[in-house]
Amino acid sequence: MTRDDRTSTASATGTAAPDELWDVLIIGGGAAGLSAALILSRARRRVLVLDTQVPRNRFAPHMHGVLSRDGYSPLDLVADGRREVLAADGVIRTARVIETRAVSDGFEVITEAGARITARRLIVATGTRDVLPEIDGIAEQWGRGIVACPYCDGYEVVGRRIGVLLGSAAGIHKAHMLRSYSTDITVFTALADPIDETDRLILEQRGIRLEDQSVARVVSEGDRLTGLELADGTVVQIDALFAEPRLVPLDEPLQQLGAARTETPFGAWPAVDEFGRTSVPGVWAVGNTANPAALVPIAMGSGATAALALNGEFVAEEVALAARAVNADQEAGVR
Repeated sequence: MTRDDRTSTASATGTAAPDELWDVLIIGGGAAGLSAALILSRARRRVLVLDTQVPRNRFAPHMHGVLSRDGYSPLDLVADGRREVLAADGVIRTARVIETRAVSDGFEVITEAGARITARRLIVATGTRDVLPEIDGIAEQWGRGIVACPYCDGYEVVGRRIGVLLGSAAGIHKAHMLRSYSTDITVFTALADPIDETDRLILEQRGIRLEDQSVARVVSEGDRLTGLELADGTVVQIDALFAEPRLVPLDEPLQQLGAARTETPFGAWPAVDEFGRTSVPGVWAVGNTANPAALVPIAMGSGATAALALNGEFVAEEVALAARAVNADQEAGVR
């Protein structure tokens, strides 16, 4: 069986021979990971994607700001991407990686089911996790009436009653962003650090109200968010709430390899260069694994950027190998 035959068979079944050495192993099958997989599979590299099929944006019925896919389901986007990767002879398995280490051939991962998989290069596209405030009812509305990103969901609530649940004093920037969508904005400050008096005055100058009482619970009617109940029982009527969940990078594979982190406004995050290379040679990070602020199109672009640069490394290695062979032949001829 030829190499291409093995690739085709693996793609059709979603499995691969246990002694295979993959060119690229991608941990994470969201928009970033699948984008990288598509580029590399079409470049005829042997690509395996391992994915838990639990995407961060699975709670959102629609995504926005994605050219040609505005209002499209994020789960449908992933399903489309999986089909495209498989059609290009990529392989996708449902698996959770629990251990990652460097080996002589490149990198080896061990899955929760006990499989051992080796690849010459590694792309980590595991993303991030949202840690929501402990407020009754917030999880039930997450991704629908309660969201995080004005660029993703602000347009859909133009002219409506908007709340901003601060997680830090720096979060007041989100309130200022949302001012262009509505004149009816209330900022809930209890979870944040103390807000500078000048910042409070600027918010008030722009017509943005501040509420310093703690939020006791989220009020809903059926599936629709209607307000926030405060500690004293008062209910502030709102139609949408923009929250600031704490972001946690799902970068355990990188940490197991000793990859460096860097400080960001979101906390310590994997450090990458402009192409997604980490501090560990041969290991890349894309999407929210590399950039906590990456929206879907940015995540997709980062996957493609890393794939192009990574394939460029493969080509350079292949050319260098051929050059060494030519030089050896020439030296042999001289002798």
